[in-house]
Amino acid sequence: MQFDDDADLDTSEVQDVRGSRIPGGRATVGGGLAGLVALLLGLFLGVGPDNLGLSSDSDSPVATASSLAQVQSSCRTGRDANTKEDCRIVAVVNSVQDYWAQEFRRRGGTYTRSPTVFFSGQVATACGTATSAVGPFYCPGDRKVYLDLGFFDELRTKFGSSGGPFAQAYVVAHEYGHHVQDLMGTLGRAQDGRTGANSNAVRVELQADCYAGVWAHHATTTKDESTGRPLITSLTDADIRDGLDAAAAVGDDRIQERFQGRVTPETWTHGSAAQRQQWFQQGFRTGDMARCDTFR
Repeated sequence: MQFDDDADLDTSEVQDVRGSRIPGGRATVGGGLAGLVALLLGLFLGVGPDNLGLSSDSDSPVATASSLAQVQSSCRTGRDANTKEDCRIVAVVNSVQDYWAQEFRRRGGTYTRSPTVFFSGQVATACGTATSAVGPFYCPGDRKVYLDLGFFDELRTKFGSSGGPFAQAYVVAHEYGHHVQDLMGTLGRAQDGRTGANSNAVRVELQADCYAGVWAHHATTTKDESTGRPLITSLTDADIRDGLDAAAAVGDDRIQERFQGRVTPETWTHGSAAQRQQWFQQGFRTGDMARCDTFR
């Protein structure tokens, strides 16, 4: 995956609170077994940590001056995105949101942009306080995506993904798929408390995978507003394979087999490895969000 070296990155779409403190904050899930259980339950869940029992009474995070300036000062152009991980995520956020803004407009709607919050350790959100153990998530309470960049190392080392830049892009695009669902009023279908291979929770997750594939289909043709050229200039077959590998690595069956030694489909909340790959491919092949109806 390559970015246009001369493109200007819009860092206003990312809030960097890494190294921040949370006054009075107390995350109810820490490391070790508790953190692992939270990760198994919460990975890419698309709802805030309050729905996982991770809430605490906490103020908003307070960012230090250095953390606020880190991304803004170092992530200016597509050239930076081609060489630095955090800048690459900024560029992916820009591309994903450019696509959905244009797609909503084409359909006669209005897309509301959602910031991604970079954090480390723990973070306070409108959905409660969570630790990094929860994995990336979208909070409908404040309509923000939350991401500890250290997760990408865990995706490779703990979950067996091949990794790579597009594996990271898949994760980001999946979370923005939840934002699209929130704007369209479908995200709430996951909140009926049911689990299992045919549950609404799984269907919501698979639709977000499909929406990630839709963006990927259009990634190299979605024009950046600052240049009139696509921000992403190259997306190879190898990139797509990395994305599919990441989707499989976080399938419920793969995670359960790896961490508990058995597969229990009745507890699934995200879908199997095969399902996640299938729906990403559906979106990527068709490029049409109307073909992402996982509720039929």
